[in-house]
Amino acid sequence: MELQTAPKLVEPVRTVVDGVVRQAEVPALAAVPESGSLGDIPFHNAREAPGATVLSRKAPDGTWHDVTAARFAAEVLAVAKGLIAEGLREGDRLAIMARTTYEWTLLDFAAWAAGLVTVPVYPTSSAFQARWIIQDSGAVACVVEDTAQARLISAERPHLPWLAHLWEIDTGAVARLVKAGEQVPDAVVHARRAARTPDSVATLIYTSGTTGRPKGCVITHANFFAEADNAVELLHPVFRSVSKEPASTLLFLPLSHVFGRMVAVGCLRARVRLGHAPSLHTEELLADLAGFRPTFLLAIPYVLEKVYNTARATAERMGRASSFDRAARIAQRYGETAEGNTPGLGLRVARALYDPLVYRRIRAALGGSVRYVLSGGSPLGRRLAAFYTGAGIEVFEGYGLTETTGASTVTPPQKPRLGTVGWPLPGTAVRIAEDGEVLLRGRHVFAGYWNTTAGYAPFAAGGWLPTGDIGELDAEGYLTITGRKKDLIITSAGKNVAPAPLEDWLRAHPLVGQCLVVGDNRPYITALITLEPEGLAHWRAMRRKEGMPMRELVRDEELRAELQRAVDEANRLVSRSESIRSFTILPGQFTEARGHLTPSLKLKRTAIVRDHEEEIEELYRGD
Repeated sequence: MELQTAPKLVEPVRTVVDGVVRQAEVPALAAVPESGSLGDIPFHNAREAPGATVLSRKAPDGTWHDVTAARFAAEVLAVAKGLIAEGLREGDRLAIMARTTYEWTLLDFAAWAAGLVTVPVYPTSSAFQARWIIQDSGAVACVVEDTAQARLISAERPHLPWLAHLWEIDTGAVARLVKAGEQVPDAVVHARRAARTPDSVATLIYTSGTTGRPKGCVITHANFFAEADNAVELLHPVFRSVSKEPASTLLFLPLSHVFGRMVAVGCLRARVRLGHAPSLHTEELLADLAGFRPTFLLAIPYVLEKVYNTARATAERMGRASSFDRAARIAQRYGETAEGNTPGLGLRVARALYDPLVYRRIRAALGGSVRYVLSGGSPLGRRLAAFYTGAGIEVFEGYGLTETTGASTVTPPQKPRLGTVGWPLPGTAVRIAEDGEVLLRGRHVFAGYWNTTAGYAPFAAGGWLPTGDIGELDAEGYLTITGRKKDLIITSAGKNVAPAPLEDWLRAHPLVGQCLVVGDNRPYITALITLEPEGLAHWRAMRRKEGMPMRELVRDEELRAELQRAVDEANRLVSRSESIRSFTILPGQFTEARGHLTPSLKLKRTAIVRDHEEEIEELYRGD
């Protein structure tokens, strides 16, 4: 196999005002095509490399079977013909509500080949959430995965008079579409593809709705090309073959989220073998990883935290907790040398000693062949990033929004800066406004919101997109996100506190499920903490407290002491006036069903504060 040479890394052009870097920009490594659309990718691959493996599909017996470029193009064509036969016209919206499956990607590219616009719906969405997205987008057809989802949408059809089609994957929707399209000439699909341009709308992706009703982001084919092509070129070691083992990834993040969707497009674009894992249940996901053996993964910090905490809990059950903790400290120290220092002989020897005992087990849990992880969704944190780097898995951390088709910044290869979200993606400019808000600009930035009121524009002067996030650029152009503009807490003493660093640090603890920092118009900062079920079960077993009722457990002094130590560690990140002075342990969870989390697991702060007003008042009683 021919190995490819990585492109030369281009450093950001920085603008300094009063000694502070206010803007950083990296020129594009890949130009947006002047014609065509994402619907052309399968056919382009089939012409150039018909026998190349572009996907792998899991059979019912658990084995994985490769799908060539030629076969995938033929399947895309057949399904696209079926969509046309069912009466879907160019520009019509097709909603897709399913877990991360092969059929999701097949339908996505078939819809684009037929000139349609796809609309993702989270498979965990409530009836109201699904109805709102289908209603607001004006989708005329919807594909769901299973009978439960079909019933959910069917119950809402009286409110969706223009929804003409509802198809279910589990009962043969794809096969029926293929059958329906048998009499449609191939030329009809190719004519529709030819009519698409980079500026045509590819998809409407709805925001998570943390502060209100979700808005549909209008993402064009050009946005995807700018994002995916520049990411592939920059992250050369990840997407291109730099060893004898071809690049591959097993996608388990939702395709209804822009992060997973962008990487799926990038993989097809770069002909990187792509697989799908629909289940996030630990045993099923581990089995899929072991069978597929990906070379890189997409992950949110929660997944990486869970792998680490599970490994630590296993070591504790075996009576080897102290050995694991020492190995973790060594990995963190070794990982920190990736920022430009050379590890000493003693550190290299210690790492080599623990590699077969600890680090290899971590890599095995991810399939055994993983060399890289792309992390996004929220900050990973310096500690965990250093650990995985030291354990032999290079972490590329990124930052972006639905509105930016995924990442706008990413860790540059061979130049990590732990605790940051990297440099601007090539073709992207990052600016810090006077109030600290992060502004973004580039060809990957969306066209605007769907169905918004006349005259509404999300852009600031000069075409900059305000993100709502607060951050800063260091002297070399690395971006650090410190919080959300709307989430800033202002205490009664006038102190501004960004809750995100404290919450992210605490959430990494094996006992903590979620954490909400509060203190607006209060004399000091406090926190609501929920417990992680698996971590709690392990803690109970190790201390023989399995039978203690939850209402007693949340007041248990030993448990509170354990969490107090975690809070004390988090408080080291901030000043005294910003630190958590008191906390309460909640017996339940923040869940999407209770209205406390978005489908992408972001906290709905207003709803949580409203529903836990009594617990919050108790934290300040007597002051």
